[in-house]
Amino acid sequence: MNMKFFRKLPIPKEIKEQFPASAEIIATRTRTIDEMQKILSGESDRIMLIIGPCSADNEDSVLDYIYRLRGVQEKVKDKILIIPRIYTNKPRTTGDGYKGMLHQPDPNSAPDLLKGIIAIRKLHMRAIAETGFGCADEMLYPENHRYLSDILAYVAVGARSVEDQQHRLTASGLAIPVGMKNPTSGDIGVMMNSIKAAQHSHVFYYRGWEVESQGNPYAHAIMRGYVDKHGKSHPNYHYEDLINLYESYQDSGLSNPAVIVDTNHANSGKKYNEQPRIARDVLESCSYDSKIRKLVKGFMIESYIEDGSQKISDCEVYGKSITDPCLGWEKSERLIYDIADML
Repeated sequence: MNMKFFRKLPIPKEIKEQFPASAEIIATRTRTIDEMQKILSGESDRIMLIIGPCSADNEDSVLDYIYRLRGVQEKVKDKILIIPRIYTNKPRTTGDGYKGMLHQPDPNSAPDLLKGIIAIRKLHMRAIAETGFGCADEMLYPENHRYLSDILAYVAVGARSVEDQQHRLTASGLAIPVGMKNPTSGDIGVMMNSIKAAQHSHVFYYRGWEVESQGNPYAHAIMRGYVDKHGKSHPNYHYEDLINLYESYQDSGLSNPAVIVDTNHANSGKKYNEQPRIARDVLESCSYDSKIRKLVKGFMIESYIEDGSQKISDCEVYGKSITDPCLGWEKSERLIYDIADML
């Protein structure tokens, strides 16, 4: 093989024993999962707001951001359940660039996966223990999920991963809500197939074991827009898109029809300041058609302390994204209150 093997990493069980989750952390996670399941099943008419930085690049600023969310959550708790994004793995289209805290706990230093595994577990545990939030991450690598499987409340499968069999089958074995994004091509059929796979039981190979999953009835859609063959971004959050998704769910027979609308990525053309307008547009569709209101269970918003983004080499602005541009705190806080007012 054309690879150099540096060292064998600890298995998840060893990391969990070294950095155990407290009873308080487990209770917070369990409570959050229960609240999300009620929203996704329609038992609760609140919505979920999965919000936070494009990538978690600095423990201090990420926790600072989540502490700010805590005060807002108390004011909107009757209408919105906030799930902070702590995305510690960053997919890269070409493989180049910052791959997230798992790879580089210090963006300005060389990759170190052992330090990264420990750093992301500590960050997630601190966020839950100190702020009382159950949090979300992206399942970029299915085999790594078990390093955080006892503390994560929500995971998303990205647009580049949703067609992958291992992601689909692993999602079917998780006991937490899993959002399946539409692929970058925009093919809704691919996304619906991934949800169907995730909702059903399978026997498959996972981390050296033959396992049988039980199926995940809370696997659901995330609409994030798409890119055409010319590389141009197109949205899929409009009324007609949501009606089409509603009808696809009706034809599928899947459990708990649900969609989270991603307000950034191809839906905004990565114009982060468009996110508030997109959220309001979707809420207008919800107020116009009860079918859409039943289908839309929330939003995914890329937000940080400061507007925009910066290069790692210029990494001097505290709380400013080093990957995709994000909506700054003041605008994000206003957006959360606006969403609550429109519900």
